[in-house]
Amino acid sequence: MAAKKAGRRRYGKAATKRVAVAVRREKKGTLRSGRGGKGGKVTSRKQAIAIALSEARKKGAKVPRKKTTTRKRATFRKKTTSRRR
Repeated sequence: MAAKKAGRRRYGKAATKRVAVAVRREKKGTLRSGRGGKGGKVTSRKQAIAIALSEARKKGAKVPRKKTTTRKRATFRKKTTSRRR
C-alpha cells in the first residue's frame, strides 16, 4: 500500500469556499449553467461542484488541472496484399 503524503492540500481555501457557495446556490435553485449563467438551472450536485472549480481555476485559486482524456493515435499500417496468380 502506498504511503499518503502528509500535510499536502489538493485544493486551496478559496476553491473550497467557491464550492460551498455554489452548492448552496444549487440547493436554493439560483445556480445556472452556461456562459454568463444563460443556460439552464443546475440540478446536479456534481455539476455545481464542477462549475465552482472551473470558476476557481479562472480566478487563479489552487485547483488541480482537469483530467484530460488521452486519445490513442491511429496507427496506419500498409496492408500487405498477396496477389494470387
